[in-house]
Amino acid sequence: MGRVAGSYGVRGWIKVAPGGGVAETLVGTREWWIGERPYGVAEARLHSGTVIAQLAGVESREAALALKGAEVAVPREALPPVAEGHYYLADLVGLEVLNQQGERLGAVRQWISNGAQDVMEVAGERTRLIPWVSAIVKRVDLERGQVVVEWSAEW
Repeated sequence: MGRVAGSYGVRGWIKVAPGGGVAETLVGTREWWIGERPYGVAEARLHSGTVIAQLAGVESREAALALKGAEVAVPREALPPVAEGHYYLADLVGLEVLNQQGERLGAVRQWISNGAQDVMEVAGERTRLIPWVSAIVKRVDLERGQVVVEWSAEW
């Protein structure tokens, strides 16, 4: 969902750099996982493209700075349902990737963001980086565990 970017002020608030499109979800969630530990969120709000928050048990600037660089996650049940044709990228990890000719290219290993769009890292005979854009991604079938793309096996 994001990463702790540093402290905010001197009373233990943290500043979080949110992932794309998740700032509102972070603000509305009352429990965050930072690293391997859950924290209650006493207060959170948007601030200049970041989310600032006061966490239970984090009461000093030093305690907030100790969290810098850690990943921020939320419990799955805190996430809103996705609209038709939209997906949580984490749900696509492990899916088989096929091209439109039915050739297996591999499986989704992880996601990378290059700023312009998300990119699937597909592990197969070789590693491929395939942009997650509608011109390339033609179909996602969660029931069959497949992503169909317009991508040559030679690329």
